Amino acid sequence: MAVTEPAPAPPLAPHEGILRRQSLRESAARTYARSLPIVPVRARGLTIEGADGRRYLDCLSGAGTLALGHNHPVVLEAIKKVLDSGAPLHVLDLATPVKDAFTTELFATLPREFADNARIQFCGPAGTDAVEAAFTLVRAATGRSGLLAFTGAYHGMTAGALAASGGAEDVRVTRLPFPQDYRCPFGTGGEHGAELAARWTENVLDDPKSGTPAPAGMIVEPVQGEGGVNPAPDAWMRRMREITAARSIPLIADEVQTGVGRTGAFWAVEHSGVVPDVMVLSKAIGGSLPLAVIVYRSELDTWQPGAHAGTFRGNQLAMAAGAATLAYVRENGLADRAAGLGARMLASLRALASHHPCIGDVRGRGLMIGVELVDPEAAPVGTGSEAPPDPVLATAVQQECLRRGLIVELGGRHSTVVRLLPPLTLTDEQATAVVDRLADALAAAARSPYRRTATAAIR
Repeated sequence: MAVTEPAPAPPLAPHEGILRRQSLRESAARTYARSLPIVPVRARGLTIEGADGRRYLDCLSGAGTLALGHNHPVVLEAIKKVLDSGAPLHVLDLATPVKDAFTTELFATLPREFADNARIQFCGPAGTDAVEAAFTLVRAATGRSGLLAFTGAYHGMTAGALAASGGAEDVRVTRLPFPQDYRCPFGTGGEHGAELAARWTENVLDDPKSGTPAPAGMIVEPVQGEGGVNPAPDAWMRRMREITAARSIPLIADEVQTGVGRTGAFWAVEHSGVVPDVMVLSKAIGGSLPLAVIVYRSELDTWQPGAHAGTFRGNQLAMAAGAATLAYVRENGLADRAAGLGARMLASLRALASHHPCIGDVRGRGLMIGVELVDPEAAPVGTGSEAPPDPVLATAVQQECLRRGLIVELGGRHSTVVRLLPPLTLTDEQATAVVDRLADALAAAARSPYRRTATAAIR
């Protein structure tokens, strides 16, 4: 009997070959590429087009980097102008007209009380290096070494930044409770929960037997992003400012993801009226290109030349793109636009929650929005009455969103918060499309037999 040869496998499409080679060549540490198996080839505003011809609404926005979306004309023009001018693209920390223009525009956006007495340090190109610079600065200025940070925090991936983030175990960093309404560590939420968190902080600092010596600084995100989109209550932020000021502890505001209009104010500290001692800035300030700085009170400027340096702190293209982005956001009132449109999206998502018990909470500020997914049929866990998080459902929702042409990120303690970070140029029609696609994805994921099987296996 003749042996029939198996039919040859069909050739891979070009984008499939690219994805396959990526999986073979790149590190196992890659993240977004695992949950978003697409090959972007063109992009404009909110929209990305893949190599397979599919179009997606991008609500990840480079993890909040793209304040104006992809390839905004003012950003492209600013980059092209530098390229055509013959200006050097790499200058270490030398002064240039491009840097001067960026610094001038940045200082024009900062709270006036802060900017009038501030210095700026250009760091390596990532936000985590700016966090390290902030720690080095306050340690040099105070002569102390310890730090205060908060549960759920995320400040970057270098050693010092990780030590101050929520998942670390470094005993040199004292963990303080971050107030939350939905999963309050004290089981109360609201103003009472925030007050208890503030009292805890005061007690740790004033109790001579707490085991916490006077720290070099306190670092806080006005809205925790990776931690699950948890906005800090304004009154609590003011208490943190009062507590640190009374004890001569520099307050560091990590505005890497919350800055440049994202939360409905140009800088998120402006919601509470708090003036920090140090601001850590990155992501959107580079107009889609790598750039990170710290801005701080001039009294802290005690470090020696070279105390914090970096070869790529003179990124001229990023400074040009960043200055154009800052000016566009400021001149066009995009922070106010984010506040209004974000409030409408939050209202729509909360209305959606009334029909889906698997939505435990909808929260956010401006165009920094989170939808926490839970298992409503499981018994409550922890200190409150909230249903337990459902990571299987969250993953399924992310996948169903992608099938519908919507890119979203997951965050939170158990990766169960669907995060929306659309560009500030989002239109009303696009906002409606984002909510509609998310609603469809949620309905599809909730009835998925795979989801029910996987959840049962986890239990």
